[in-house]
Amino acid sequence: MNLALYHYYEENIGPFKNLSSLELNEAEEILQGLRNEGNTFASKRSMDYLRIRSELEAKARMLFMKKGGKPTKKYPHYMTLGPCDWIKDWYKDGKQIVLRLDDFNEELISFTYGDLFPTMRYQDGKEYRRQVYTKAEILELVGRYGLPQEWNKDGDKGPERYIEAQIWDDEVIEKLRAI
Repeated sequence: MNLALYHYYEENIGPFKNLSSLELNEAEEILQGLRNEGNTFASKRSMDYLRIRSELEAKARMLFMKKGGKPTKKYPHYMTLGPCDWIKDWYKDGKQIVLRLDDFNEELISFTYGDLFPTMRYQDGKEYRRQVYTKAEILELVGRYGLPQEWNKDGDKGPERYIEAQIWDDEVIEKLRAI
């Protein structure tokens, strides 16, 4: 299977900007500014979003390490496995970067079958809930279930709308910034 990774971002801010990389007060200030503007997906996030996000990232990191992952960061950069063009609508002027999956060291990339938030929080008995996958494992899961962005385009079949990739290193991202 020849899949690519997609990163969606706001054009005037640039790619791979991450609230988790900031001090909590600074991240909350930026998030509150987005809430006040009210014209992006991020503006709808709850007041406890950053706390929950930090807890979920720590859990995903721990689960990935148990599977042999070797993250170099405490928080990941986020991408989707396969295209999910409607995510561009989350932004005022959404753009995307496409990278080859094979460009990433398998010890530095994990996956959830769906966005990290619902995947780690929902309890509906689906086998992929509260799980983090390696590259080989997610490709096997895709072979069984397909890509959520193909079978759940409208989100009416559950919370999984795409497969999220968590990049636990800056190497590939730094190469992009150098271009």
